Amino acid sequence: MPAHNLDRFRTVVEAALAQLEERRQEVNDLNVFPVADGDTGDNMALTLRAVVAELDRLTGEDRGRTIDEIGREDIVESVARAALLGARGNSGVILSQLIRGAAEELASRPGELVDPVLVGAAMARAADRAYASVRDPAEGTILTVVREMAHRIASELAHMSDTRLGPDAPPDVQDAALAEILERALRAGEESVKRGPELLPVLRDAGVVDAGGYAVTIMFAGIVAALRGAEPPALEHHAPARVTHPQHESSTYRYCTNFAVTGADLGDPSDWIERLEELGDSVLVVGDPTTLRVHVHTDEPARATNLFEAGEGSVFHLDVGDMREQIAEREERLADNGRPRRAAKSGALAIVAGPGMRLLFEGLGLHTLDGGATLNPSTYDLLAGIHGVPAEEVVVLPNSANVVMAAERAAEVSDKRVVVVPTRSQQAGLAAAVALEPGHDAQANAAAMAEALEHVRTGAVAPAARDDGQGRFRAGEAVGFVEEEIVAWGEPEETLRAVLDRLSGDAELLTCIAGDGAPLPAQRVAELAPDGIEMECSDGGQPSYWWLVSAE
Repeated sequence: MPAHNLDRFRTVVEAALAQLEERRQEVNDLNVFPVADGDTGDNMALTLRAVVAELDRLTGEDRGRTIDEIGREDIVESVARAALLGARGNSGVILSQLIRGAAEELASRPGELVDPVLVGAAMARAADRAYASVRDPAEGTILTVVREMAHRIASELAHMSDTRLGPDAPPDVQDAALAEILERALRAGEESVKRGPELLPVLRDAGVVDAGGYAVTIMFAGIVAALRGAEPPALEHHAPARVTHPQHESSTYRYCTNFAVTGADLGDPSDWIERLEELGDSVLVVGDPTTLRVHVHTDEPARATNLFEAGEGSVFHLDVGDMREQIAEREERLADNGRPRRAAKSGALAIVAGPGMRLLFEGLGLHTLDGGATLNPSTYDLLAGIHGVPAEEVVVLPNSANVVMAAERAAEVSDKRVVVVPTRSQQAGLAAAVALEPGHDAQANAAAMAEALEHVRTGAVAPAARDDGQGRFRAGEAVGFVEEEIVAWGEPEETLRAVLDRLSGDAELLTCIAGDGAPLPAQRVAELAPDGIEMECSDGGQPSYWWLVSAE
């Protein structure tokens, strides 16, 4: 852009993002390579969002100053770092390298107006950097599309008479010149996208074009539109995959693992590739000796991060996606005529045990993570669950005192904004879950859930695992709790009645959730409700506890 303020530069980037957001789900549904996990549109949009956010920060701090007054090198470093740290997945990392390559070329020409010649050089450098970031580049993908767009610009420049602009060229003249050359590149990109299936068999077999390459043409259409102040050039829509199980390169591994690393001396990014390839595939490591962005498909995310933490690197922006679940969700969506999920400002993840308990939470709009019989998922299990929530802000309900610390650790390192509401039982989590409002942000939802918990008391009845040291009960007999205090023991019915009575004081509603092997039928449990108290009975199927009870 000309030596004016950053606002014009931000405008074109925001236009690229807006166009991508508009076709984001279409891009997701094309995604079959290297893994059919349906997130290319998401990953590339998140990378661009990070760039826009950084430009917002820069324009706020330096409003009114020209680009060269601020310093092109400083702007380039800030924007490239934002793209690097905001990148997710193969496509996001490659996009961050395209941005860095183009930005580096622009920074290398201080005082020079951005014109068709400089754009051509930036595109060529972007393509070179992107290719260099991939160990085994595959043709027919985003890499090919960008390279052929750069070649088209170079070819067009050789036959154009007015390729350079003087330092005093007015903004409208510059915009028109840039829009013209970029639209020619866009047409080359469209042609390359359509040729992709001829170069990459997995695309041909699935009946799709490359999702990342198509996304690049969408972004360029947005840029051209912003430069002209008009509607974007028409782009052909592409149908999703016609097969539900396309072959791909990472069928062996489960977790798509992304994270950033900072350190005083991390060495050359390529030094880490072989060590990561011992743990998985689809490895990308980009950045510089002080900041790296890492992407790997693996079954052992913890070992991947430990490689860097063992060498005094600090890992953050950690995102772990369960590709099996992503693939299943994509297939389900495509089977439902491709209807996208409704976007939510925030979502919630509940840790559960028991099939009925899962249904109860999901019925309230939450996503669930199976914590197993002991409700004890790892931090990496939690990160995969957080990744699966289709929102950038997530509230986590641990539903066990044993899970709170792991959930808080996951919140610290997650790439998303995560707030933990420290629920200590599943029945308390259900009472909190009622407060979820997808249109509110995570902090507001967490506050509403915490307030709901202030009005809830909990209890439970479980079979004793062993004889009581004080001689009150023997293994297998019923033990009743209110909060964490033992209040009753003996026969199941009398013990449950005692717990319900203890909780009924000042309560308007009791909820009783039957677990696996509960020794009383639901009808009999309902008859135990104290006089004047409404009681709702559900089947949770949870292990270890015959009944979980809450009072509100």
